[in-house]
Amino acid sequence: MGSINDSDCRPVGSYPPSGIDVLIVGTGLAGLTASIECVRKGHNVRILERHDDINTAGDMYFMGHSATKFFRHWPELMREYDLISMNNAWIETFKHNGERQITPLKVADRLRQAGMDPNTPPGAFQMRPLIYRMYLNEVQRQGIKVQFGQRVVDYYEDEARQKAGVMTESGERFEADVVIAADGVGSKCQKLVGGQVRAMSAGRAMWRAAFPIHHLDKNPELKEFLKMGGPNGDEPMVRTWLGPGTYAMVLIRRETCVWIMNHDITESAEESWDHTVSSDEVLNTMDRGLEPGNTWDPKIKELIKLIPPDTIINFELFWRNPQPSWTSPGARVVLIGDAAHSFLPASGNGATQAIEDAVSLATCLQIGGKNHVPEAVRTHVRFRFIRCSCAQKMGFSNAELLQHTDWKKVKVDPKLAQPKLPRWIWKHDPEQYAYDNYEKMVDTIRKGIPFDKVDTVPPNYPPGYKYEPWNIDDMYRDVENRTVNMGSGDWE
Repeated sequence: MGSINDSDCRPVGSYPPSGIDVLIVGTGLAGLTASIECVRKGHNVRILERHDDINTAGDMYFMGHSATKFFRHWPELMREYDLISMNNAWIETFKHNGERQITPLKVADRLRQAGMDPNTPPGAFQMRPLIYRMYLNEVQRQGIKVQFGQRVVDYYEDEARQKAGVMTESGERFEADVVIAADGVGSKCQKLVGGQVRAMSAGRAMWRAAFPIHHLDKNPELKEFLKMGGPNGDEPMVRTWLGPGTYAMVLIRRETCVWIMNHDITESAEESWDHTVSSDEVLNTMDRGLEPGNTWDPKIKELIKLIPPDTIINFELFWRNPQPSWTSPGARVVLIGDAAHSFLPASGNGATQAIEDAVSLATCLQIGGKNHVPEAVRTHVRFRFIRCSCAQKMGFSNAELLQHTDWKKVKVDPKLAQPKLPRWIWKHDPEQYAYDNYEKMVDTIRKGIPFDKVDTVPPNYPPGYKYEPWNIDDMYRDVENRTVNMGSGDWE
Protein backbone atom coordinates (compact mmCIF):
# COMPACT_ATOMS: atom_id res chain seq x y z
CA MET A 1 0.00 0.00 0.00
CA GLY A 2 1.21 3.50 -0.80
CA SER A 3 1.74 6.30 1.69
CA ILE A 4 -1.03 8.57 2.95
CA ASN A 5 1.12 11.30 4.46
CA ASP A 6 0.18 14.91 3.72
CA SER A 7 3.57 15.33 2.06
CA ASP A 8 2.37 13.03 -0.71
CA CYS A 9 0.79 16.03 -2.48
CA ARG A 10 3.93 16.36 -4.61
CA PRO A 11 4.93 17.34 -8.15
CA VAL A 12 5.31 15.00 -11.10
CA GLY A 13 8.41 12.83 -10.85
CA SER A 14 8.21 12.63 -7.03
CA TYR A 15 6.43 9.29 -6.79
CA PRO A 16 7.95 5.83 -7.23
CA PRO A 17 6.43 3.65 -9.97
CA SER A 18 3.26 1.99 -8.70
CA GLY A 19 3.32 -0.76 -11.29
CA ILE A 20 -0.38 -0.13 -11.99
CA ASP A 21 -1.28 -0.21 -15.67
CA VAL A 22 -4.12 2.20 -16.39
CA LEU A 23 -6.14 2.24 -19.60
CA ILE A 24 -8.25 5.39 -20.14
CA VAL A 25 -11.07 5.51 -22.70
CA GLY A 26 -11.89 9.04 -23.83
CA THR A 27 -10.11 12.38 -24.09
CA GLY A 28 -12.60 14.69 -22.45
CA LEU A 29 -11.65 16.69 -19.37
CA ALA A 30 -12.05 13.64 -17.13
CA GLY A 31 -9.88 11.42 -19.33
CA LEU A 32 -7.13 13.97 -19.90
CA THR A 33 -6.98 14.92 -16.22
CA ALA A 34 -6.86 11.25 -15.24
CA SER A 35 -4.00 10.68 -17.66
CA ILE A 36 -1.67 13.35 -16.27
CA GLU A 37 -2.62 12.75 -12.63
CA CYS A 38 -2.09 8.99 -12.98
CA VAL A 39 1.34 9.72 -14.47
CA ARG A 40 2.12 12.03 -11.54
CA LYS A 41 1.12 9.31 -9.09
CA GLY A 42 3.48 6.79 -10.73
CA HIS A 43 1.02 4.75 -12.79
CA ASN A 44 1.53 3.57 -16.38
CA VAL A 45 -1.01 5.22 -18.71
CA ARG A 46 -2.44 4.60 -22.17
CA ILE A 47 -5.40 6.43 -23.72
CA LEU A 48 -7.85 5.27 -26.38
CA GLU A 49 -9.82 7.84 -28.37
CA ARG A 50 -12.55 6.98 -30.87
CA HIS A 51 -11.95 10.02 -33.08
CA ASP A 52 -8.94 10.55 -35.32
CA ASP A 53 -7.88 13.53 -33.23
CA ILE A 54 -8.82 15.21 -29.95
CA ASN A 55 -11.83 17.47 -30.43
CA THR A 56 -10.96 21.00 -29.32
CA ALA A 57 -14.18 22.51 -30.66
CA GLY A 58 -16.79 24.12 -28.44
CA ASP A 59 -17.27 27.32 -26.53
CA MET A 60 -17.03 27.69 -22.75
CA TYR A 61 -17.72 26.09 -19.43
CA PHE A 62 -17.32 26.89 -15.75
CA MET A 63 -14.28 25.45 -13.95
CA GLY A 64 -14.64 25.48 -10.19
CA HIS A 65 -11.80 26.25 -7.77
CA SER A 66 -11.89 22.68 -6.45
CA ALA A 67 -11.06 21.41 -9.94
CA THR A 68 -8.01 23.61 -10.43
CA LYS A 69 -6.27 23.14 -7.09
CA PHE A 70 -4.24 20.26 -8.50
CA PHE A 71 -2.68 22.65 -11.03
CA ARG A 72 -0.23 23.60 -8.27
CA HIS A 73 1.62 20.36 -9.06
CA TRP A 74 1.97 21.28 -12.75
CA PRO A 75 3.94 24.55 -13.14
CA GLU A 76 3.74 24.71 -16.95
CA LEU A 77 0.06 23.89 -16.98
CA MET A 78 -0.60 26.49 -14.30
CA ARG A 79 1.34 29.10 -16.26
CA GLU A 80 -0.76 28.43 -19.38
CA TYR A 81 -3.97 28.48 -17.34
CA ASP A 82 -3.12 31.89 -15.92
CA LEU A 83 -2.47 33.21 -19.43
CA ILE A 84 -5.82 32.07 -20.87
CA SER A 85 -7.99 32.76 -17.81
CA MET A 86 -10.55 35.56 -17.93
CA ASN A 87 -9.27 37.72 -15.14
CA ASN A 88 -11.17 40.89 -14.17
CA ALA A 89 -14.38 39.71 -15.82
CA TRP A 90 -17.61 41.71 -15.59
CA ILE A 91 -21.22 40.50 -15.57
CA GLU A 92 -24.56 42.09 -16.49
CA THR A 93 -28.09 40.63 -16.29
CA PHE A 94 -31.24 41.18 -18.37
CA LYS A 95 -34.71 39.76 -18.67
CA HIS A 96 -35.08 37.72 -21.84
CA ASN A 97 -36.89 40.63 -23.50
CA GLY A 98 -33.90 42.94 -23.05
CA GLU A 99 -34.89 44.83 -19.90
CA ARG A 100 -31.72 45.36 -17.86
CA GLN A 101 -32.07 44.07 -14.30
CA ILE A 102 -28.53 44.23 -12.91
CA THR A 103 -26.08 46.83 -14.20
CA PRO A 104 -22.51 45.78 -15.07
CA LEU A 105 -20.48 44.70 -12.07
CA LYS A 106 -17.09 43.11 -11.73
CA VAL A 107 -17.44 39.45 -10.83
CA ALA A 108 -15.32 40.21 -7.77
CA ASP A 109 -17.90 42.78 -6.65
CA ARG A 110 -20.72 40.29 -7.16
CA LEU A 111 -18.82 37.87 -4.95
CA ARG A 112 -18.32 40.55 -2.32
CA GLN A 113 -22.06 41.33 -2.35
CA ALA A 114 -22.74 37.63 -1.80
CA GLY A 115 -20.45 37.62 1.25
CA MET A 116 -17.64 35.74 -0.49
CA ASP A 117 -13.92 36.49 -0.73
CA PRO A 118 -13.34 38.23 -4.09
CA ASN A 119 -9.69 37.15 -3.96
CA THR A 120 -10.70 33.48 -3.87
CA PRO A 121 -13.46 33.10 -6.46
CA PRO A 122 -15.36 29.79 -6.58
CA GLY A 123 -14.27 29.37 -10.20
CA ALA A 124 -14.32 31.02 -13.59
CA PHE A 125 -15.68 30.65 -17.10
CA GLN A 126 -13.07 29.26 -19.46
CA MET A 127 -12.86 28.76 -23.21
CA ARG A 128 -13.08 25.07 -24.02
CA PRO A 129 -10.67 25.16 -27.00
CA LEU A 130 -8.01 26.94 -24.95
CA ILE A 131 -8.37 24.58 -21.98
CA TYR A 132 -8.07 21.54 -24.23
CA ARG A 133 -4.95 22.85 -25.92
CA MET A 134 -3.49 23.50 -22.47
CA TYR A 135 -4.17 19.90 -21.46
CA LEU A 136 -2.84 18.52 -24.74
CA ASN A 137 0.40 20.39 -24.25
CA GLU A 138 0.86 18.69 -20.87
CA VAL A 139 -0.06 15.26 -22.25
CA GLN A 140 2.59 15.72 -24.93
CA ARG A 141 5.18 16.95 -22.42
CA GLN A 142 4.60 13.78 -20.38
CA GLY A 143 4.85 11.53 -23.44
CA ILE A 144 1.48 9.90 -22.75
CA LYS A 145 0.47 7.59 -25.58
CA VAL A 146 -2.90 8.36 -27.19
CA GLN A 147 -4.18 5.83 -29.72
CA PHE A 148 -6.69 7.46 -32.05
CA GLY A 149 -9.41 5.87 -34.16
CA GLN A 150 -10.13 3.27 -31.45
CA ARG A 151 -13.89 3.13 -30.97
CA VAL A 152 -14.60 1.01 -27.86
CA VAL A 153 -17.72 -1.12 -28.19
CA ASP A 154 -17.45 -3.31 -25.09
CA TYR A 155 -15.83 -3.50 -21.66
CA TYR A 156 -14.91 -6.63 -19.69
CA GLU A 157 -12.92 -7.80 -16.69
CA ASP A 158 -11.20 -11.05 -15.76
CA GLU A 159 -11.10 -11.26 -11.98
CA ALA A 160 -9.08 -14.49 -12.03
CA ARG A 161 -6.28 -12.75 -13.91
CA GLN A 162 -6.85 -9.44 -12.10
CA LYS A 163 -7.22 -7.64 -15.41
CA ALA A 164 -9.83 -5.57 -17.21
CA GLY A 165 -10.09 -4.58 -20.83
CA VAL A 166 -12.01 -3.27 -23.79
CA MET A 167 -12.96 -4.47 -27.25
CA THR A 168 -12.79 -2.01 -30.12
CA GLU A 169 -14.93 -1.83 -33.24
CA SER A 170 -12.06 -3.36 -35.24
CA GLY A 171 -11.86 -6.36 -32.89
CA GLU A 172 -8.71 -5.32 -31.03
CA ARG A 173 -8.43 -5.95 -27.29
CA PHE A 174 -6.63 -3.70 -24.83
CA GLU A 175 -6.07 -4.72 -21.19
CA ALA A 176 -4.79 -3.15 -17.98
CA ASP A 177 -4.97 -3.48 -14.20
CA VAL A 178 -7.74 -0.88 -14.20
CA VAL A 179 -9.81 0.61 -17.03
CA ILE A 180 -11.18 4.14 -16.65
CA ALA A 181 -14.32 4.74 -18.72
CA ALA A 182 -14.22 8.47 -19.44
CA ASP A 183 -16.15 8.22 -22.70
CA GLY A 184 -19.18 10.32 -21.85
CA VAL A 185 -22.86 9.83 -21.14
CA GLY A 186 -23.15 7.24 -23.92
CA SER A 187 -20.41 4.99 -22.48
CA LYS A 188 -20.64 1.33 -23.46
CA CYS A 189 -19.51 0.52 -19.92
CA GLN A 190 -22.99 0.93 -18.44
CA LYS A 191 -23.95 -2.68 -19.11
CA LEU A 192 -20.92 -3.99 -17.20
CA VAL A 193 -21.41 -1.76 -14.16
CA GLY A 194 -25.12 -2.61 -13.93
CA GLY A 195 -26.33 0.88 -14.60
CA GLN A 196 -29.02 2.40 -16.78
CA VAL A 197 -27.77 1.22 -20.15
CA ARG A 198 -29.46 3.82 -22.33
CA ALA A 199 -29.20 7.55 -21.66
CA MET A 200 -32.48 9.51 -21.75
CA SER A 201 -33.08 12.72 -23.61
CA ALA A 202 -33.58 15.63 -21.23
CA GLY A 203 -36.09 17.19 -23.60
CA ARG A 204 -33.79 20.21 -23.62
CA ALA A 205 -30.94 21.36 -25.83
CA MET A 206 -28.38 24.15 -26.06
CA TRP A 207 -27.73 26.37 -29.04
CA ARG A 208 -24.04 27.20 -28.81
CA ALA A 209 -21.72 29.24 -30.97
CA ALA A 210 -18.21 30.66 -30.66
CA PHE A 211 -16.84 32.88 -33.41
CA PRO A 212 -14.28 35.66 -34.05
CA ILE A 213 -15.38 38.99 -32.66
CA HIS A 214 -14.74 40.85 -35.95
CA HIS A 215 -18.12 39.58 -37.19
CA LEU A 216 -19.71 42.20 -34.91
CA ASP A 217 -18.25 44.90 -37.18
CA LYS A 218 -21.20 44.31 -39.50
CA ASN A 219 -23.53 45.86 -36.92
CA PRO A 220 -21.86 48.87 -35.21
CA GLU A 221 -24.81 49.49 -32.88
CA LEU A 222 -24.76 45.90 -31.64
CA LYS A 223 -20.96 45.98 -31.36
CA GLU A 224 -21.21 49.04 -29.12
CA PHE A 225 -23.83 47.34 -26.93
CA LEU A 226 -21.73 44.18 -26.62
CA LYS A 227 -18.50 46.00 -25.83
CA MET A 228 -16.11 44.63 -23.24
CA GLY A 229 -16.12 45.83 -19.64
CA GLY A 230 -13.85 47.90 -17.46
CA PRO A 231 -12.79 51.56 -17.53
CA ASN A 232 -10.72 50.95 -20.65
CA GLY A 233 -13.19 48.60 -22.33
CA ASP A 234 -10.68 45.74 -22.43
CA GLU A 235 -11.94 43.29 -19.81
CA PRO A 236 -14.13 40.22 -20.51
CA MET A 237 -17.88 40.75 -20.17
CA VAL A 238 -20.51 38.09 -19.48
CA ARG A 239 -24.14 39.06 -20.16
CA THR A 240 -27.02 36.81 -19.15
CA TRP A 241 -30.67 36.89 -20.27
CA LEU A 242 -33.14 35.03 -18.06
CA GLY A 243 -36.62 34.12 -19.30
CA PRO A 244 -39.54 31.78 -18.63
CA GLY A 245 -38.18 28.26 -19.04
CA THR A 246 -35.05 29.48 -20.77
CA TYR A 247 -31.85 31.50 -20.45
CA ALA A 248 -29.05 32.76 -22.66
CA MET A 249 -25.52 34.00 -22.19
CA VAL A 250 -23.10 36.06 -24.26
CA LEU A 251 -19.40 36.23 -23.46
CA ILE A 252 -17.25 38.91 -25.05
CA ARG A 253 -13.47 38.73 -24.80
CA ARG A 254 -10.78 40.36 -26.89
CA GLU A 255 -10.81 37.91 -29.79
CA THR A 256 -13.99 35.85 -29.37
CA CYS A 257 -17.76 36.11 -28.95
CA VAL A 258 -19.62 33.17 -27.41
CA TRP A 259 -23.41 32.80 -27.39
CA ILE A 260 -25.37 29.97 -25.75
CA MET A 261 -29.08 29.50 -25.18
CA ASN A 262 -31.05 26.81 -23.38
CA HIS A 263 -34.27 25.77 -25.15
CA ASP A 264 -36.83 23.02 -25.62
CA ILE A 265 -35.57 20.26 -27.87
CA THR A 266 -36.08 20.70 -31.61
CA GLU A 267 -36.03 18.11 -34.35
CA SER A 268 -32.48 19.01 -35.36
CA ALA A 269 -30.86 18.60 -31.93
CA GLU A 270 -28.07 16.03 -31.57
CA GLU A 271 -25.49 15.20 -28.90
CA SER A 272 -22.57 16.25 -31.08
CA TRP A 273 -20.05 19.08 -31.34
CA ASP A 274 -20.05 18.64 -35.14
CA HIS A 275 -23.78 19.07 -35.81
CA THR A 276 -24.63 22.63 -36.85
CA VAL A 277 -27.86 24.44 -37.69
CA SER A 278 -28.62 27.69 -39.49
CA SER A 279 -29.31 31.07 -37.94
CA ASP A 280 -32.70 31.05 -39.65
CA GLU A 281 -33.70 27.85 -37.85
CA VAL A 282 -32.86 29.42 -34.48
CA LEU A 283 -34.66 32.68 -35.29
CA ASN A 284 -37.75 30.79 -36.43
CA THR A 285 -38.05 28.74 -33.24
CA MET A 286 -36.58 30.75 -30.35
CA ASP A 287 -39.83 32.58 -29.49
CA ARG A 288 -41.94 29.44 -29.23
CA GLY A 289 -44.04 29.43 -26.06
CA LEU A 290 -43.48 33.12 -25.32
CA GLU A 291 -46.36 35.59 -25.22
CA PRO A 292 -46.67 38.11 -28.07
CA GLY A 293 -45.00 41.35 -27.09
CA ASN A 294 -42.73 39.55 -24.60
CA THR A 295 -40.39 37.75 -26.97
CA TRP A 296 -36.61 37.56 -27.07
CA ASP A 297 -34.47 40.69 -26.98
CA PRO A 298 -34.00 42.04 -30.54
CA LYS A 299 -30.31 42.48 -29.77
CA ILE A 300 -29.97 38.71 -29.27
CA LYS A 301 -31.69 38.17 -32.61
CA GLU A 302 -29.37 40.63 -34.32
CA LEU A 303 -26.41 38.77 -32.85
CA ILE A 304 -27.71 35.44 -34.15
CA LYS A 305 -27.97 36.92 -37.65
CA LEU A 306 -24.25 37.75 -37.54
CA ILE A 307 -23.08 34.27 -36.54
CA PRO A 308 -21.11 32.73 -39.42
CA PRO A 309 -22.61 29.72 -41.27
CA ASP A 310 -21.86 26.22 -39.92
CA THR A 311 -21.13 27.63 -36.46
CA ILE A 312 -24.29 27.21 -34.33
CA ILE A 313 -24.42 23.81 -32.64
CA ASN A 314 -27.79 22.46 -31.49
CA PHE A 315 -26.54 20.21 -28.70
CA GLU A 316 -29.13 17.84 -27.25
CA LEU A 317 -28.82 17.16 -23.52
CA PHE A 318 -28.87 13.58 -22.23
CA TRP A 319 -28.82 12.22 -18.71
CA ARG A 320 -29.05 9.16 -16.51
CA ASN A 321 -30.54 8.88 -13.07
CA PRO A 322 -27.95 8.90 -10.28
CA GLN A 323 -26.62 5.40 -9.66
CA PRO A 324 -24.15 4.36 -6.94
CA SER A 325 -22.81 1.59 -9.19
CA TRP A 326 -19.85 3.15 -11.01
CA THR A 327 -17.73 0.01 -11.12
CA SER A 328 -17.72 -3.44 -12.63
CA PRO A 329 -18.37 -6.34 -10.20
CA GLY A 330 -14.65 -6.79 -9.58
CA ALA A 331 -14.01 -3.01 -9.49
CA ARG A 332 -11.39 -3.12 -12.23
CA VAL A 333 -13.48 -0.93 -14.52
CA VAL A 334 -14.73 2.43 -13.28
CA LEU A 335 -16.81 5.27 -14.74
CA ILE A 336 -15.74 8.89 -14.30
CA GLY A 337 -17.02 12.24 -15.56
CA ASP A 338 -20.17 12.36 -17.66
CA ALA A 339 -20.06 8.57 -18.02
CA ALA A 340 -20.75 8.35 -14.27
CA HIS A 341 -22.87 11.46 -13.66
CA SER A 342 -24.45 13.79 -16.20
CA PHE A 343 -25.09 17.43 -15.28
CA LEU A 344 -27.46 20.13 -16.41
CA PRO A 345 -25.56 23.12 -17.87
CA ALA A 346 -27.15 25.29 -15.16
CA SER A 347 -25.23 23.39 -12.50
CA GLY A 348 -21.91 24.91 -13.50
CA ASN A 349 -20.47 21.66 -12.20
CA GLY A 350 -20.00 19.17 -15.04
CA ALA A 351 -16.40 20.08 -15.80
CA THR A 352 -15.56 20.58 -12.13
CA GLN A 353 -16.78 17.19 -10.95
CA ALA A 354 -15.19 15.41 -13.92
CA ILE A 355 -11.79 16.81 -12.95
CA GLU A 356 -12.36 16.06 -9.26
CA ASP A 357 -13.16 12.44 -10.21
CA ALA A 358 -9.86 12.06 -12.03
CA VAL A 359 -7.78 13.56 -9.22
CA SER A 360 -9.53 11.42 -6.59
CA LEU A 361 -9.16 8.17 -8.53
CA ALA A 362 -5.47 8.66 -9.35
CA THR A 363 -4.80 9.38 -5.67
CA CYS A 364 -6.76 6.39 -4.37
CA LEU A 365 -4.88 4.06 -6.73
CA GLN A 366 -1.57 5.48 -5.50
CA ILE A 367 -2.53 4.99 -1.86
CA GLY A 368 -3.96 1.51 -2.35
CA GLY A 369 -1.16 0.21 -4.54
CA LYS A 370 -1.09 -2.51 -7.18
CA ASN A 371 -2.20 -5.27 -4.79
CA HIS A 372 -5.34 -3.41 -3.74
CA VAL A 373 -6.68 -1.89 -6.98
CA PRO A 374 -10.34 -2.99 -6.49
CA GLU A 375 -10.43 -1.67 -2.93
CA ALA A 376 -8.90 1.63 -4.05
CA VAL A 377 -11.47 2.00 -6.82
CA ARG A 378 -14.39 1.25 -4.47
CA THR A 379 -13.02 3.74 -1.95
CA HIS A 380 -12.84 6.40 -4.65
CA VAL A 381 -16.49 5.79 -5.58
CA ARG A 382 -17.54 6.17 -1.95
CA PHE A 383 -15.71 9.48 -1.81
CA ARG A 384 -17.46 10.68 -4.92
CA PHE A 385 -21.01 9.38 -5.30
CA ILE A 386 -23.00 11.35 -2.72
CA ARG A 387 -21.01 14.51 -3.45
CA CYS A 388 -21.74 14.24 -7.18
CA SER A 389 -25.39 13.40 -6.53
CA CYS A 390 -25.71 16.61 -4.50
CA ALA A 391 -23.89 18.64 -7.14
CA GLN A 392 -26.30 17.25 -9.74
CA LYS A 393 -29.26 18.35 -7.61
CA MET A 394 -27.74 21.83 -7.45
CA GLY A 395 -28.22 21.97 -11.21
CA PHE A 396 -31.98 21.71 -10.80
CA SER A 397 -32.03 24.37 -8.09
CA ASN A 398 -30.02 26.66 -10.38
CA ALA A 399 -32.29 25.88 -13.33
CA GLU A 400 -35.23 27.03 -11.21
CA LEU A 401 -33.41 30.32 -10.49
CA LEU A 402 -32.47 30.92 -14.13
CA GLN A 403 -35.65 29.74 -15.84
CA HIS A 404 -38.25 31.01 -13.36
CA THR A 405 -36.57 34.11 -11.97
CA ASP A 406 -38.42 36.09 -9.31
CA TRP A 407 -37.42 39.59 -10.41
CA LYS A 408 -38.96 41.32 -7.39
CA LYS A 409 -36.66 39.33 -5.12
CA VAL A 410 -33.70 39.90 -7.45
CA LYS A 411 -34.06 43.66 -7.01
CA VAL A 412 -33.45 43.10 -3.29
CA ASP A 413 -30.92 40.28 -3.61
CA PRO A 414 -29.09 40.15 -6.99
CA LYS A 415 -27.49 36.78 -6.29
CA LEU A 416 -30.91 35.20 -6.90
CA ALA A 417 -30.29 35.81 -10.61
CA GLN A 418 -27.09 33.75 -10.70
CA PRO A 419 -26.26 30.07 -10.13
CA LYS A 420 -25.53 29.00 -6.59
CA LEU A 421 -21.90 28.07 -5.93
CA PRO A 422 -21.84 26.96 -2.29
CA ARG A 423 -18.70 26.59 -0.23
CA TRP A 424 -18.98 22.81 0.12
CA ILE A 425 -18.40 22.59 -3.64
CA TRP A 426 -15.63 25.05 -4.38
CA LYS A 427 -13.58 24.72 -1.16
CA HIS A 428 -13.12 20.97 -1.60
CA ASP A 429 -9.69 19.47 -2.38
CA PRO A 430 -10.24 15.94 -3.74
CA GLU A 431 -6.58 14.96 -3.44
CA GLN A 432 -6.13 16.04 0.16
CA TYR A 433 -9.54 14.62 1.06
CA ALA A 434 -8.42 11.20 -0.20
CA TYR A 435 -5.20 11.31 1.82
CA ASP A 436 -7.03 12.42 4.94
CA ASN A 437 -9.83 9.86 4.77
CA TYR A 438 -8.67 6.84 2.78
CA GLU A 439 -8.15 4.48 5.73
CA LYS A 440 -11.43 5.51 7.35
CA MET A 441 -13.39 4.85 4.17
CA VAL A 442 -11.62 1.56 3.48
CA ASP A 443 -12.62 0.47 6.97
CA THR A 444 -16.31 1.05 6.17
CA ILE A 445 -15.98 -1.16 3.09
CA ARG A 446 -14.29 -3.95 5.00
CA LYS A 447 -16.98 -3.79 7.68
CA GLY A 448 -19.76 -3.94 5.09
CA ILE A 449 -21.28 -0.59 6.07
CA PRO A 450 -23.59 0.68 3.27
CA PHE A 451 -22.29 3.80 1.53
CA ASP A 452 -25.26 5.89 2.73
CA LYS A 453 -24.76 4.87 6.37
CA VAL A 454 -21.15 5.98 6.71
CA ASP A 455 -20.74 8.38 9.65
CA THR A 456 -17.01 8.07 10.38
CA VAL A 457 -15.82 10.09 7.36
CA PRO A 458 -16.27 13.89 7.20
CA PRO A 459 -18.75 14.75 4.43
CA ASN A 460 -17.60 16.47 1.25
CA TYR A 461 -21.25 17.32 0.54
CA PRO A 462 -23.72 19.60 2.39
CA PRO A 463 -23.21 19.16 6.16
CA GLY A 464 -26.16 17.34 7.70
CA TYR A 465 -27.38 15.92 4.38
CA LYS A 466 -28.73 12.36 4.44
CA TYR A 467 -28.70 10.66 1.07
CA GLU A 468 -32.07 9.80 -0.43
CA PRO A 469 -32.45 8.27 -3.91
CA TRP A 470 -33.98 10.63 -6.45
CA ASN A 471 -34.67 10.61 -10.16
CA ILE A 472 -34.29 13.23 -12.82
CA ASP A 473 -37.89 13.16 -14.04
CA ASP A 474 -39.17 14.16 -10.59
CA MET A 475 -36.55 16.89 -10.21
CA TYR A 476 -37.28 18.33 -13.64
CA ARG A 477 -41.00 18.37 -12.82
CA ASP A 478 -40.15 20.26 -9.63
CA VAL A 479 -38.24 22.84 -11.68
CA GLU A 480 -41.28 23.42 -13.88
CA ASN A 481 -43.53 23.68 -10.81
CA ARG A 482 -40.98 25.83 -8.94
CA THR A 483 -40.97 23.39 -6.04
CA VAL A 484 -37.36 22.12 -6.00
CA ASN A 485 -36.58 20.65 -2.58
CA MET A 486 -32.91 19.88 -1.98
CA GLY A 487 -33.51 17.81 1.14
CA SER A 488 -31.77 17.92 4.51
CA GLY A 489 -28.49 19.64 5.28
CA ASP A 490 -26.82 23.03 4.87
CA TRP A 491 -26.60 23.61 1.11
CA GLU A 492 -25.14 27.10 1.38
